[in-house]
Amino acid sequence: MSRSASPSPKMPTGYRLVRLDSVDSTSSEARRRADMGEPGPLWVWSARQSKGRGRIGREWTSQFGNLFASLLIRLNCPIQTASELGLVAGIIAYETIAKLIAYEGRSELLLKWPNDVLLAEEKIAGTLLENVGTPNNNGSVVVIGTGINLASHPEKLPQPAISLDAYGLTVSPGDALEALAETTHEWLQQWGEGATFPTIRRAWLDRAGPVGRPLIVRLNDEELRGAYAGLDPEGALRLKTDEGERLITAGDVFFASQ
Repeated sequence: MSRSASPSPKMPTGYRLVRLDSVDSTSSEARRRADMGEPGPLWVWSARQSKGRGRIGREWTSQFGNLFASLLIRLNCPIQTASELGLVAGIIAYETIAKLIAYEGRSELLLKWPNDVLLAEEKIAGTLLENVGTPNNNGSVVVIGTGINLASHPEKLPQPAISLDAYGLTVSPGDALEALAETTHEWLQQWGEGATFPTIRRAWLDRAGPVGRPLIVRLNDEELRGAYAGLDPEGALRLKTDEGERLITAGDVFFASQ
């Protein structure tokens, strides 16, 4: 792991930034710093990752020129409430991409449960929420990891991917991080540690498209097929199947052919 000496993006007031040239994973580094007593809020940003992680332990392909950054925050709410950040993180990634695209492509942005961002049906950003500590019953320590395909995108994934470069847009990781940090601060303030979750839920739904879209949901021991039916009041995915409605709280979600 090595530290970069080049200029850093501007962070919102109260946030600090650690910028690295290379690390195994920005989220792993944030966790290590939390274990050593780092109070946060702290952004960990690296030009390269050797062991980037996605959801369910999946590898996150970390190609140079893309954005890999993780935010370590300590919250004054229990971990059950902190889990609402799964939806908040999706909105943040969506709004960050919306700020970065310089054309009327916002209408082609779509949130896929819980927090993947698609541009014209292809994945351009993803987030990973991890609980890294529970100092007391009323507090929690969380890392929000975000990856954005700026310069390139991986091939041969279950969900097709795309990058901003493929649309002719050149965005540096530093500029993307500055937009991400600003957007994160805005939405964390709006979330208010769970005080306005119904508003967050509505904001997520507004960015996820209409109900009725065919979905495939892969769980540990089964694969479900059905139609997107929105979210329940706690933010779980509602899947309408032939056997009735299922609530999905964890799993891989894919858009099926119409």
